[in-house]
Amino acid sequence: MRVRKILPSLGLALVFVALAGCRHTPDETRVREAIASVEQAAEQADAGGVVEPLSEDFDGNGGRLERKDIANLVRLAHLRGERIGATLGPISVEQRGERLMADFTVTLTQGSRLLPDAAGVYHVETAWRREGGEWRCYSATWERQL
Repeated sequence: MRVRKILPSLGLALVFVALAGCRHTPDETRVREAIASVEQAAEQADAGGVVEPLSEDFDGNGGRLERKDIANLVRLAHLRGERIGATLGPISVEQRGERLMADFTVTLTQGSRLLPDAAGVYHVETAWRREGGEWRCYSATWERQL
């Protein structure tokens, strides 16, 4: 009899614990995590992982690179046996209306035969929008700093 009285309370307690664990991850955190996942995917030569957070209409450096171009560069580097080394600096995220802007530095630690002069420090500015339930990068510009 005592167990019957405890079970409903235990059930309610479990529901409350589950709900507390389902807190919404802040949008800024989700964008930072997406940027970090791109860094890791690039170092693993995972072209799909690199372009996963990019929108289908992604615009890189004012029309110089599209989503498919970035995937192809990663694939080509992998086929040539080249490694991409990348180290992220601090990521700053700012909300602008419905969009998020994130900027950061990335240090490419290894050049390659494909991009022999690519090693260096770059300042990157990215623009993000929500597509469905996910944040997607629709624009990025980068400029070599060092």
